[in-house]
Amino acid sequence: MEKDPAINVLGGPLEPCSREPLTGSFRDGHCNTCAQDRGSHTVCAIMTAEFLAYSKYVGNNLTTPRPEYQFPGLKPGDSWCLCAARFLQAHDEGCAPKLRLAATHIRAADIVPLKVLQLYAAD
Repeated sequence: MEKDPAINVLGGPLEPCSREPLTGSFRDGHCNTCAQDRGSHTVCAIMTAEFLAYSKYVGNNLTTPRPEYQFPGLKPGDSWCLCAARFLQAHDEGCAPKLRLAATHIRAADIVPLKVLQLYAAD
């Protein structure tokens, strides 16, 4: 799988999202993406209890560890590369978490309007 260029939504180099827990479609700590990343794991989000509960409610339990997928389970305060469509859904439902724009891949803007991403900027 060839990675897309590592550019953030601000037009600069893509910064790391999280190394602990290790995140990203490539598990490299960055919200890198490629053509095979069907979920577009490109949005660097800072987890909140509200968002984690919402994600579990809509069928994506992010709090339970899944060692077989090298997934430690998330807690409030963790940063994680979210699927862009899930972030947009959470925005529409009023429970989207804050984002690190410098660590959010430019391809997120293919799914989530940049103006929406900017509303949640933590950096």
